Formats: sequence, C-alpha cells, structure tokens
Amino acid sequence: MTSKLLLTVDEAGELLGVGRSTVYDLIRGHRLESVRIGRSRRVPRAAVLAYVDWLRGDGEAA
Repeated sequence: MTSKLLLTVDEAGELLGVGRSTVYDLIRGHRLESVRIGRSRRVPRAAVLAYVDWLRGDGEAA
C-alpha cells in the first residue's frame, strides 16, 4: 500500500485512534495541521506524526 501524503479526517482519526470529531477539535485548536482542497479537508501525514511527537514530549493528551 502506498503511503498517502494527505489523509482524510477519518483516516487521520484512525491512525490516531480517535474519532472524527476529535480530529476536527484538534484542527480547530491548531494542534493538528490541515489543508483544504476544494471543499475537502485533508490532514498531512507529517502533521499526524508531528502531533504524536508533540504528545510524547511536553504536550497533553487531547
């Protein structure tokens, strides 16, 4: 399977083990980067990894 650069909100949530509403909360809180493509919201795979690194450091659980 090819590693996508951009994930849907559901895919990002699946990787993080959280639901889509939590992913949207993280995006709204500027803790998880996202981009818009047309009317769609996508989360860069690198942003998911950066968020996990932040959690492992000084961050708090969402």
